Amino acid sequence: MIGQATRPDAGGAPPAYPEREPDRPGADDAPPPGGVTQAAQAAAPGGDRAQYGVCAFLALVGGLVIADALRIGHAISPADPIGPKPVPILLGALLLVVAVVYAVDVVRGGRGEPEAGEDVDLTTPIDWRTVLLLIGAFLVNAVLIDRLGWVISGALLFWGSAFALGNRHHVRNLLIAVVLSLVTFYTFAIGLGVSLPAGVLQGIL
Repeated sequence: MIGQATRPDAGGAPPAYPEREPDRPGADDAPPPGGVTQAAQAAAPGGDRAQYGVCAFLALVGGLVIADALRIGHAISPADPIGPKPVPILLGALLLVVAVVYAVDVVRGGRGEPEAGEDVDLTTPIDWRTVLLLIGAFLVNAVLIDRLGWVISGALLFWGSAFALGNRHHVRNLLIAVVLSLVTFYTFAIGLGVSLPAGVLQGIL
């Protein structure tokens, strides 16, 4: 009949379908025109300057800590039989060891994993107001700690930091700040034997 579709078993030619090119293994993984993928470049031995810069910085800090510790006088008392030198020398040596191990890892192709930004929006600009307020709180503490004493300057530091970070419960924050400054003052004085500046509260604390 006219208009009836021709079936293959009726003697008609089967319908022609475009042939699909067989999948080639690794076709999607072909390197770019340069011949080297970005991942291969990141894993290539030798590292980049930033990684070696961190290694050099750690080594420099470690060397400075050891050099400064060696300048400390040899003062040993019954209360401190080992003296003040061993701890900073040990810390400086550990920094040097970390720098060497890090450098070896970079040479062998190790890389730090970049920030994925799972919990941080990397497109958000820096909140300079908060940063400047925090810097101001620390500067105020540094200027007033000798004149007013740690209890007052420390309370201003804690209160100012809470304000900079957005907390607006001023009275509650001030009470918490005073408690924290008193706790730290007596912790250093009684627990560590280090007297923080008392300032105008000398003789009261």
